[in-house]
Amino acid sequence: MRLAYYPGCVAQESGKELDIATRYVAKTLGIELVEFPTFSCCGSGFVDEANEVLNVAINARNLAIAERAGLDLLTICSTCQGMLSLAILRMQDPAVRSRVEGALRPLGIDYRGSVKVKHLLRVLTEDIGLDAIRARVRRPLGGLKVGAFYGCHLLRPADELGWEDGEEPHAFEDLLAAVGATPVYYRGRVMCCGFPIQFVKGETASRIAGRQILDAKAHGADAMATPCPLCHISLDAYQNQAAKAVERPLDLPVFHLPQIVGLAFGASPEELGLPRHLVPTDAALAKIGAARP
Repeated sequence: MRLAYYPGCVAQESGKELDIATRYVAKTLGIELVEFPTFSCCGSGFVDEANEVLNVAINARNLAIAERAGLDLLTICSTCQGMLSLAILRMQDPAVRSRVEGALRPLGIDYRGSVKVKHLLRVLTEDIGLDAIRARVRRPLGGLKVGAFYGCHLLRPADELGWEDGEEPHAFEDLLAAVGATPVYYRGRVMCCGFPIQFVKGETASRIAGRQILDAKAHGADAMATPCPLCHISLDAYQNQAAKAVERPLDLPVFHLPQIVGLAFGASPEELGLPRHLVPTDAALAKIGAARP
């Protein structure tokens, strides 16, 4: 399988461990990640608020680059997946398409609408398949209770995305079970992490994140795992602030999606960039016999 690899901004800078783990999982599964240095940021929703056509144009450009190579596009960020999928939807509006095509024409870019956007979670559960995932497991994650945290853009708007139920998804839990972990079901798994308002109302954002973490802990989670690097920032990097906001100790490790899969495939914590996390993962790793020396 060959896919145009769209890592997104966070995985290339502050969240490099996500890129590291994705490459490990892709190599193990025989997925060829074709890189395009000319990809640009998806706008992360912020550009869309200021200029809808510009936001569609930058994402249509990314899609066209993959399309020209004859490849579908793999993203490892729920927000990137949301923005790219939204561009595909909005390009069906003749008025928007006309303006976007006018902006792209001087660049020599022609978006035809044939490329598909695939988040890593969907590639693993549908294209690769859970049976193939199980066959690759070398370190079953038995004894580890994991609360999936989907993030907003991976699930919504559900009608347009045509994939998981926005309120009762199950793909991530199915994947967790396939690698031997015990999925933890809790209401917060489909709620917002607070990141969109982190830089406007930080205390409110931290309170939102803290409530989701507390919810996962209350249902027995040893750790959380998310398919979105922005959610990871809220839940891991800002967990100290979240603990202060909810006035409760949290201390819950948060894994990126490919890190969970990589651990089950036998990778060491170092190979997956786990030492880069701000909330230590040692207690969770000890439960599966992967604690760092």
